[in-house]
Formats: sequence, structure tokens, C-alpha cells
Amino acid sequence: MKAATPEVTKGVLFGLSAYTLWGCFPLYFALFAGVPSYEVLIHRVVWSCLFLAIVVSFLGRWRPVRAALSQPKNLGYVLGCAVFIALNWGIYIYAVETRQVLQASLGYFLTPLVNVALGLLILRERISRLQGIAVVLAAIAIFYQLMLLGVVPWISLLLAFSFGTYGLMRKKVALDGLSGLFVETLLLLPLGLLALSWLNLSGTSHFTESPGLTLLLMSSGIVTAVPLLFFAGAARRLKLSTIGFLMYINPTLQFALALLVFDEPLSGQKLLSFVLIWLALALYSWSAWHGRKRAQSG
Repeated sequence: MKAATPEVTKGVLFGLSAYTLWGCFPLYFALFAGVPSYEVLIHRVVWSCLFLAIVVSFLGRWRPVRAALSQPKNLGYVLGCAVFIALNWGIYIYAVETRQVLQASLGYFLTPLVNVALGLLILRERISRLQGIAVVLAAIAIFYQLMLLGVVPWISLLLAFSFGTYGLMRKKVALDGLSGLFVETLLLLPLGLLALSWLNLSGTSHFTESPGLTLLLMSSGIVTAVPLLFFAGAARRLKLSTIGFLMYINPTLQFALALLVFDEPLSGQKLLSFVLIWLALALYSWSAWHGRKRAQSG
């Protein structure tokens, strides 16, 4: 037990680093003011692919990549993952650029509950009564925003469902996180390069607008890959329950940044919808923890 303690400590530090970096993403993407979100997304795909290729080469992880690419018939799920993660990235960048970080935060608070709902509806998984109540509470929170606030939190819903669907399809892919993301961006690379060419030919590209912006766009690859590497380090060393607990750091930081840095308004009505989601997450977390504890004792 004592020998495992340093590894667990490393895992916690890796997990804290990953989720803290993800939680601070609004500060990074806010730097792209004046650059359309779709252009930032295109550069993120291209530079992520190039940087991940370097990382994969450095770590000697080409074998699973080559194995995946040698079976084109099995790349359907990987392509689906690529589409949904690109959709998630694009919506998130748009949310930050339009100063709707609160909606982005709500989306990532919703994601675990969407995962439960997708598991129930698509995979026919059995869920506990508390998990069912949690999903219903989340639905009430969304319905509340629709009826009383008169708005559909589409950013929150698309972020949660795109990432939830990505996770669902990812289960069908026999690749680790790093190799999987590299293959996903590799599949999107031709489209990304075509889009960059079109931007250059049409004279609407911001890439060479200034040296600082050029470096900033190129850095999107590193910014995408580094927290993923930290997460991989955490996942190898920690229990899923610990990872699940650390996961809430990301939307919590985004929530704080939305209020303290981006000065987004939070009305009492909107706060109530967040409270309902937090209550749902508390029930979900308690149910998951209690279920694992009972399974271990049994």
C-alpha cells in the first residue's frame, strides 16, 4: 500500500493539472478576439494534429495508430468521434468569444448526467433510482430556463450532448486517449488544410495578421495536447471515482471565470437552474460512490 502512495499522489497532481488547465481555457480562447471561431477551430485541428504527431513519435506510440489506420472499415467510429469533438471545440470557442462562458460551464456540469441518459436510452444500461432522479432534475433545470427565462440554453445542450456522444462512440474505439485524438485530428486534417487554403485565397485569413497572433494560433495544438497528456497520466494511476470527482474542477473554474473575469450577469433565476444541476450532480455522485462501495463490499 505504501509503495502505491507516490503514484497516487502523482495521479492526483496530473488530474488537478489537467482539469485546471481545461477550466482556464476561457482565458486562452478569449485572446482570439476578432478572429472568427471557425478559423480558430480550423487552426486548432491542424496544429493539434501536427503537435500530437510529434508527441506520438517521441513516446513511440505509432503502433496503435498504424493498426487503426490499416483497418479503414473500422474507422467509422473514429470519424464519428472526430466530428463530435470538432463540433464540441467549435461551440466552446464560440461561447468564449461571445462571452457566454456561463452556458459553457453549465454544459460541462450537464455532461455526466447526459452520459447517464445516453447510457439508458442507447446502451439500455440500468441506472439507480438516484441517478434517474438526477437526470430528471437536470431536465427540469433546462425546462425551467426555457419556460421562465424564455431561452433555450443551446450552447449548454450542444456542448453536453456533443461531448457525451463523443464519449459514447469513443467506447467503440480501441485506442488510448492520446492515439485516439491523434487519429481523429488526422482524419480532419485534409478538411482543415482545405479550409486554411480557402481562407488564404479569399484574403480572410488572420494567420499572418501579426507575429503574436500567428504564434497564438499555432499554440492551440500544444494547449490541446498538454492537458490530455496530464489526464492520461492521471487515468493510469487513479480510480474512476477519483477522476469523476476531479472532473468538476473544470466547469467550476469556468463558472468562477464567467463571473469574476468576464463579468457575465447571473440573475437569481439563472442561478436557480445551476442549483438544480448541482443538486442533480450531488445525487449522481452519491449514487455512483455508494454503488462502488457496495460492489467492493460484496
